[in-house]
Amino acid sequence: MDWQPDEQGLQQVLQLLKDSQSPNTATQRVVQDKLKQLNQFPDFNNYLIFVLTRLKSEDEPTRSLSGLILKNNVKAHYQSFPQPVAEFIKQECLNNIGDASSLIRATIGILITTIASKGELQMWPELLPQLCNLLNSEDYNTCEGAFGALQKICEDSSELLDSDALNRPLNIMIPKFLQFFKHCSPKIRSHAIACVNQFIMDRAQALMENIDTFIEHLFALAVDEDPEVRKNVCRALVMLLEVRIDRLIPHMHSIIQYMLQRTQDSDENVALEACEFWLTLAEQPICKEVLTSHLVQLIPILVNGMKYSEIDIILLKGDVEEDEAIPDSEQDIKPRFHKSRTVTLQHEEERPQDPDDTEDEDDDDTLSDWNLRKCSAAALDVLANVFREELLPHLLPLLKELLFHPEWVIKESGILVLGAIAEGCMQGMVPYLPELIPHLIQCLSDKKALVRSIACWTLSRYAHWVVSQPPDMYLKPLMTELLKRILDSNKRVQEAACSAFATLEEEACTELVPYLSFILDTLVFAFGKYQHKNLLILYDAIGTLADSVGHHLNQPEYIQKLMPPLIQKWNELKDEDKDLFPLLECLSSVATALQSGFLPYCEPVYQRCVTLVQKTLAQAMMYNQHPEQYEAPDKDFMIVALDLLSGLAEGLGCHVEQLVARSNIMTLLFQCMQDTMPEVRQSSFALLGDLTKACFVHVKPCIAEFMPILGTNLNPEFISVCNNATWAIGEICMQMGAEMQPYVQMVLNNLVEIINRPNTPKTLLENTAITIGRLGFVCPQEVAPMLQQFIRPWCTSLRNIRDNEEKDSAFRGICVMIGVNPGGVVQDFIFFCDAVASWVSPKDDLRDMFYKILHGFKDQARRRHRNQVGAGSPSGRRP
Repeated sequence: MDWQPDEQGLQQVLQLLKDSQSPNTATQRVVQDKLKQLNQFPDFNNYLIFVLTRLKSEDEPTRSLSGLILKNNVKAHYQSFPQPVAEFIKQECLNNIGDASSLIRATIGILITTIASKGELQMWPELLPQLCNLLNSEDYNTCEGAFGALQKICEDSSELLDSDALNRPLNIMIPKFLQFFKHCSPKIRSHAIACVNQFIMDRAQALMENIDTFIEHLFALAVDEDPEVRKNVCRALVMLLEVRIDRLIPHMHSIIQYMLQRTQDSDENVALEACEFWLTLAEQPICKEVLTSHLVQLIPILVNGMKYSEIDIILLKGDVEEDEAIPDSEQDIKPRFHKSRTVTLQHEEERPQDPDDTEDEDDDDTLSDWNLRKCSAAALDVLANVFREELLPHLLPLLKELLFHPEWVIKESGILVLGAIAEGCMQGMVPYLPELIPHLIQCLSDKKALVRSIACWTLSRYAHWVVSQPPDMYLKPLMTELLKRILDSNKRVQEAACSAFATLEEEACTELVPYLSFILDTLVFAFGKYQHKNLLILYDAIGTLADSVGHHLNQPEYIQKLMPPLIQKWNELKDEDKDLFPLLECLSSVATALQSGFLPYCEPVYQRCVTLVQKTLAQAMMYNQHPEQYEAPDKDFMIVALDLLSGLAEGLGCHVEQLVARSNIMTLLFQCMQDTMPEVRQSSFALLGDLTKACFVHVKPCIAEFMPILGTNLNPEFISVCNNATWAIGEICMQMGAEMQPYVQMVLNNLVEIINRPNTPKTLLENTAITIGRLGFVCPQEVAPMLQQFIRPWCTSLRNIRDNEEKDSAFRGICVMIGVNPGGVVQDFIFFCDAVASWVSPKDDLRDMFYKILHGFKDQARRRHRNQVGAGSPSGRRP
């Protein structure tokens, strides 16, 4: 029997729906409480579906809201709905998918896919056949409603639709959807393509079998007058380029011609989808071959797309020049995630750029939405990396015109172009840089803030070249102007200048030492000037400066300038303030650089870090015991504090001993090393290694407890945790000496397994090799028998690192082990020779060790050879 509502109950639900549209917070609170109460009654959900599907007299927003509340209930409690309620809801949805209102149709579609995604596709076998059947309806609303629902199901359950669990309904659905590519309604054509598009990336079997028909139908829609259809056609072609380029190659010339038009589409959403095509094509091996002849058309289109649109300028408040006094609104400030400390060897030729560190392709981060300007710039960047200098003949004539254009918007886009090609076209740009860099430095004082900010970014992309020239030519003028921009009256310019300066610091390193006083005056002055968001970027610039100039910062005059404002901020911030993250990171770099110069400030900083760790651990414990009463802690506080303690231990060395003696850090560290969160363990092991180097007297009593934990974390599933645990074990070996013997078996097998694993990252391989070497140095009898199992990968991973202490101790270890087990190296002796040859200047006693081994093997080989020749081989030839 059909369910009917009680009139009084219905009025109550309607009143609740009206109240929930009120902006008043108190009313909202009452509504939430009332909803909780009503959710105790199973048939409350019947009322909600009734309002959505049957009460045509009510206004659309109220009906739609009723459906959205029901959707949330389905999401949270569908499994506990009584069978009749669930059936009534499903039936109502299917009966009313063709409602006259497009808002109601869309709401019912959302409700259907929410039920389906609660594992109900299997339990609702009539859903897909009925929806597919409704597509044939003469009534437009029914056809459109059914398609809308199907599109949402395809988005939410694409894998399931292509699985045996449902008998592969796609085999019927894909051919069905393809029929609608020619439908007279653009909305329905658009739904049909959008549905099929969901299955391209997963290479669904049913689509792959119909791929040629699909592509043919797409081509037929190429000139569709509806922007939504064109957008979906472009999206399909971009995905096909990634997964079925073989099918597009025969038509590539015309596809490129089509995409050139679409990238200039009057509808920006279409243009953006089309512009993605160039980004994807650049990653394909055939890019150069198919695109070379089209560059002459493509480059001007991409360059044109890099101009700010009018709407961009409004959103960026491009006409507001001075805004430094306006406080930041909190939503301007992105949540910031701390990157835990990973120990790498101090031997790399250059600092590899972390892909996560790369700045956004352009510095419009308040417009963080991906837009045509950003996509065009990214496309030009990747194409510059493919075509290198070949791009320049198409670009240089345009650049000349843009960079000196009287209209600021055009000039600004030219500066962005110059930045976008910096990486790929650097070689070809070198002859022009002596003229361009001074021009860009001049643009730093342009009257338009957006020109000044993009000039900062572009100059940072050429920092490497600037630093390679005599400092007075470009470095000094660039630095002088950038420092002025750090104190700009526009916040966006301040931000761009700070980021650019941090990049310059990384490139210039100790070249900046002569200017330190001047640099610090500027950065410290900015402290008093900056609003919230830029203050966080300023911390980064100061931390990077400390990393780049190192101990040169340890001068009384510099410490006097820098430390008071940092400590003042440190004292102002509360323990629960997330601004502590960047400040702690900054102080960690400063402490490492200042070394003993940080001593006067270390006690309060150290104490606070210990407190932060202790507080977080206590909060985590309370949460684990009573999750309903307590909130889970933000463990980033603990991670950042552990990293700063590492910085203090590294910077202060043995001076940290008294601080450790007066605190319970070793007990806390024991807990942190066993935390469930990998990043906490990662930072704990880094700190353990640093404390081992700085004050082993406090670590030694804990070794028996710590070693088994280190052993279990030699698990390459968590690369950085494994890396830091490996490094810490190596440092402990060097302090323990022969007393390491009881612990060798806990770690050795795992280390040997890691060094032999394929695709192990370089840093982990190097650290593992060094630790195996150190382990063998202190306990050769235990490690040498396994020599043959690791000698080859050991040699290949350490041949590329510079001479340093760690390499020295590792090679001593390998020499001692060869002495114990020379047979273990025989098969791979050539690799050992190669590794020895990688030394530039080993210490005298290490050189002697090498000499003895090499000569020992040479003599042995000579003896073996003599014996063989003496015995004579049967054929008379030398074997």
